Amino acid sequence: MSEPHALVTGAAGFLGSHLVDRLLENGVRVTGVDAFTDSYDAALKRENVAGAVASPRFRLLELDLGEADLGALPEVAVVFHLAAQAGVRASWGRDFGVYVHHNVLATQRLLERYRTSRLERFVYASSSSVYGEAERYPTPEDLLPRPISPYGVTKLAGEHLALLYGRESGLPVTALRYFTVYGPRQRPDMAFHRFCRALLQDQPITVYGDGRQSRDFTFVSDVVEANWRAWKRAQPQSVYNVGGGSQVEVLEAIHILERELGAKAKLKFEPRAAGDPTRTRADASRLERDLGFRPATPIDQGLAAEAEWARGRAARAGR
Repeated sequence: MSEPHALVTGAAGFLGSHLVDRLLENGVRVTGVDAFTDSYDAALKRENVAGAVASPRFRLLELDLGEADLGALPEVAVVFHLAAQAGVRASWGRDFGVYVHHNVLATQRLLERYRTSRLERFVYASSSSVYGEAERYPTPEDLLPRPISPYGVTKLAGEHLALLYGRESGLPVTALRYFTVYGPRQRPDMAFHRFCRALLQDQPITVYGDGRQSRDFTFVSDVVEANWRAWKRAQPQSVYNVGGGSQVEVLEAIHILERELGAKAKLKFEPRAAGDPTRTRADASRLERDLGFRPATPIDQGLAAEAEWARGRAARAGR
């Protein structure tokens, strides 16, 4: 029996690179796609996939899904579509077109490419941002999505496209709504990465709002497991929250990182950013019922892993 073949978009990013590693460890042949946009230093992305590139079962294609000829993409058993223009704050104003290009147009073109393929699954990476300020907590998947940021709007549009292609073309689509993912390899603009960097460099930490806003923080390995199980066990045309691991306030998370890194934070408070919800909390009962899994990495354990990774990066940079 030949080894299964997976396509992972956004393969050199935070989430994508961890998923690639998991797939390779499980004997899956992987074609990774990444546009290496200027959203952050491409050298960091290449560092993320350095181990994968050394594997004979991994091939990396550098292309923009929003404009490249996608006919060259291989036939595969499963597509994990993680590529996206991320970030809530930057999605306002003149850069909105970038979000439409990478989050909506690219998704539609990828779905069109695989519309008639015999996929086992097309897994779309959605976001808890589709809920905005949710009407209730924990938030179930059947709650009406009401995003409060342009980023959230584009992720919801991509989700609707995926489900539409599933209904009309029979594509076995699953959408995973991630709740604030963290862990090693986090993007430089993400909160915990910024916090670690500031603590290690004895620099001020910018906190947007009063720091009492809470998030359903989900460790990256839990997200990878959810993707694996979505491929193997999800219902077609299904939507799952991927969260429920740890809900804590931002200030509490900073205190944990202070302890892990042996440093005292210097906090600088700025007004809460537009489109930034005050609270998120996932109802993950559907994920547990259908996929037999519930994210459960404790925040202390997850932040310890991220702090150790950040400390290692800082040490290498200081050589």
